[in-house]
Amino acid sequence: MAEPQVVARFEIPFRACLGADGKALGELPAFVSNPQLLRDMYAMMVRARAFDTKAINLQRTGKLGTYPSCLGHEATQIGIGAAMHADDVLFTVYREIGIKFWRGVEMLDVLLYWGGDERGTRYRQTPHDFPFCVPIGSQMPHAAGAAWAMQIRGEARCALACVGDGGTSQGAFYEAINLAGAKSLPLVCVIINNGWAISVPVAAQTAARTLAQKAVAAGVPAVQIDGNDVLIVREVVAEAVERARRGAGPTVIEALTYRLSDHTTSDDATRYRGSAEVDAARARDPVARMRSFLQSRELWNEEAEQALRHRCSEEIDTAVSQYLATPKQSTDSMFDYLYAQLPDGLQAQREEARRYATPGH
Repeated sequence: MAEPQVVARFEIPFRACLGADGKALGELPAFVSNPQLLRDMYAMMVRARAFDTKAINLQRTGKLGTYPSCLGHEATQIGIGAAMHADDVLFTVYREIGIKFWRGVEMLDVLLYWGGDERGTRYRQTPHDFPFCVPIGSQMPHAAGAAWAMQIRGEARCALACVGDGGTSQGAFYEAINLAGAKSLPLVCVIINNGWAISVPVAAQTAARTLAQKAVAAGVPAVQIDGNDVLIVREVVAEAVERARRGAGPTVIEALTYRLSDHTTSDDATRYRGSAEVDAARARDPVARMRSFLQSRELWNEEAEQALRHRCSEEIDTAVSQYLATPKQSTDSMFDYLYAQLPDGLQAQREEARRYATPGH
């Protein structure tokens, strides 16, 4: 019997720019020379967190539906948004409000969506971006399909899909990255690994040391990054986007972050997660890290912080007022866009819905 031969070897690199204290770990990306970009990224992180807090309060007072907090994900989300081009197409799960805000989605839109109004998915700035996707992993084949369409049309664009750690355990994830690898599609997949798929920890989902390595079987390059470091997120995602846009194929990026909140406002994370773990994660807070970095370079101070928070508060209050004043959708909207000629059975359902929608019924 011949000696076994090694036919392939793989490595998953880990990349980071900043330590938990906000200090540089080495040479920084070239874009760091642009102070306004750095301030804009930090401001959007604060804006997303402030909105998030308000949205939770609205849900608790019965003015919003079940809501998934983005607390702790701000660096990953803003870094992704800052790396994309305007004509790229975004596919998110349900937590990525920061990316949407960076790309011009209005606060009112997000409030409408989580208030049960589908008109909140009609994005004026980026109408080609897809809405939030709640069914786990189901956005991945859509993203691969969009990337394939771009390739067929010869467009220098890319599709960027976010997926959670739990989503990588779905067959749809594997199918999408396998197609992307086989066809060398312009797809960038960012795995947002926050440690928990609702109450299921990553260790209970897979024996793999990283989630990035799941791309190896599809022949797709992969990298793991510190998802609480907005600088490295922006740098690595931008590299992957440029690679995809020039026709060099897909990339899978695993961003390590942490969900500091409950999974949604319908969850109680204290039932499955210890306080020591959460406290340790808070020490790696992405917002505090970026603020520390800016202050160390004399690009931020307390006066700027207070002015930013005041602007965010005013903007959020305006959006909430608009949301609460928005007339409810007609129940007819559930039926208007299904058929050119509505079947008899659905016509009856429409009439019944109208009766239930009548005040005092």
